[in-house]
Amino acid sequence: MKRDEQELASSFGRAATAYAAHRPDYAQAAVRWILDTAPGARVLDLGAGTGKLTATIRAAGGAVTAVEPDPAMLAELRRELPDVPALAGGAESIPLPDGSVDAVLAGNAMHWFDMGTAGPEIARVLAPGGVVAGLWNVVDDRIDWVAGLARVSGSAAIGPRDTPDSWRVEAAGIALPGELFTAAEQATFEHGQPRTADSLVATLGTRAGMLVMPADERQAALDRIRAFLASRPETADGEFTLPMLTCVLRARRADGPR
Repeated sequence: MKRDEQELASSFGRAATAYAAHRPDYAQAAVRWILDTAPGARVLDLGAGTGKLTATIRAAGGAVTAVEPDPAMLAELRRELPDVPALAGGAESIPLPDGSVDAVLAGNAMHWFDMGTAGPEIARVLAPGGVVAGLWNVVDDRIDWVAGLARVSGSAAIGPRDTPDSWRVEAAGIALPGELFTAAEQATFEHGQPRTADSLVATLGTRAGMLVMPADERQAALDRIRAFLASRPETADGEFTLPMLTCVLRARRADGPR
């Protein structure tokens, strides 16, 4: 991982409380689509953050264990979901036994993995026929005001992987080792997050690119977003739904049933 990518990947802990408060969960239909193909209900949420995907997996019926490398994010997860097993660790060194889970899911995290090391680790902890999947929440820029928001926000707030078209390009570059996993499938599921102008500004402020910005640039970007939301009838007053999609990249351990 390049130095600037390492800085982005390690930026979330400084905003763990805001991340827990403002980041969206994931479409349950997306999680069910993944788990319906798994050989059992034992699920690892890898790079679990504050537990946004963990909670969705549990609601969908998965027996979930969370693994997260950042201590601040892990502390928030344990506070939010005290009954979920939550372990310190990362994709490159998973603190679980061989063949101990039926599915490995990663929410807005797989693009940070060093897949040359993480791929064999994921395959190791998966049972035969086990499923690996990455999930990404993106804004639905097919909606006019959302497309305007993306333009105004800039790439630090709504950037690569944050819109459907850019996600597809990014997902195609995630190389699951072909000798370990079947060819990946892609799918998208409609989703949404109730927001106000203030809470949407706070949400975009938790993006990795925003977190590493100099303070004055970050404030200017947030002010620009706030002004845009105030100018649109869809978002100027009260609560609205931010249209989103949960995008999924899914594969199976290669030595299992097809």
